[in-house]
Amino acid sequence: MTTVSASIATAPIPAEWAPHRAMWVGWPSHADLWEDNLEPAQAEVEALVRALAGPGREQVRLMVGHPEALAEAKARFAGVAGVTVVDGRFGDIWLRDTGPIFGEGSANAAAFRFNGWGGKYELEHDDTVADQIGAASGVTLTRHDVVLEGGALDHDGRGTILTTRQCLLNPNRNPGWTQDLAEAALAKALGARKVLWLGDGLLNDHTDGHVDNLARFVAPGVVACPVAWGRGDPNDDVYDAVAQALSQMTDADGNPITVLRLPSPGFVGDEDEKPVPASHMNFLIANGAVIVPTYGDARAADLACQGLATVFPDRKIIPLPSLAILSGGGSFHCISQQEPE
Repeated sequence: MTTVSASIATAPIPAEWAPHRAMWVGWPSHADLWEDNLEPAQAEVEALVRALAGPGREQVRLMVGHPEALAEAKARFAGVAGVTVVDGRFGDIWLRDTGPIFGEGSANAAAFRFNGWGGKYELEHDDTVADQIGAASGVTLTRHDVVLEGGALDHDGRGTILTTRQCLLNPNRNPGWTQDLAEAALAKALGARKVLWLGDGLLNDHTDGHVDNLARFVAPGVVACPVAWGRGDPNDDVYDAVAQALSQMTDADGNPITVLRLPSPGFVGDEDEKPVPASHMNFLIANGAVIVPTYGDARAADLACQGLATVFPDRKIIPLPSLAILSGGGSFHCISQQEPE
């Protein structure tokens, strides 16, 4: 693997709905982190992997992050077409944030500094995941000396990037960053032509408001975001502020943003009934499918899936449980990273 220094801006990052040559997924590997949720989380990730590797879909590269988990993972997926188990090392499974962001045709990939989501969770090997994925995929990494996580951004494939001020301008990432400095860095590293800035993310999100839990491009000029579901949704005001802001924005080509509102999962709490950042927005767009995380409210999940079917008519919409994965802080989008064709 060759690593080169950052220089000129690249072409815009492909949209997630562009064809993929592979999809990386992190495998829950550390019993000391997951405790009683290890086996349930593994079961949920297995269901995700099998859905991704369905006929005509993804070549899944399942990264196992601890040697004690490797043999069992290989045995679990032995004979499953389209799944390659990769022996790696990571602190935890959030490859969207720790891995590289692949460019057009996966001819190269952008690698950033990772500091444990602003110093909250600094786990051994997480800062080497980009190198490991670059080496395993045979892709040259272009290094950028800024702290950035992939889940903090969403891309329309045409140079429009969606993000939040709460995360990207947080001083626990890049002290002194302004919108202008951030936009210049995104243009240089990821080919951004325009950045759409939202405010705060979900309550109690330890990522400081990653946009992939809040709002997602589903087509050029179309952004999905939640609408509160049921009583006591802790993010009701945030969702409405996002929808209002998006309705007044245009993309890099000057086209007004169309807002697609989908039901949130409603209130989801931990064992102490503290709200946790459950979101249908953490769906994963795959070759031939969209995998939607669900959290126990079947009606809310069904309506969210029906809404996504209107913008992805040629993909199968697959709802899958993600409560155990959520106990670690994220869902399907957070644990994956695509390699575009």
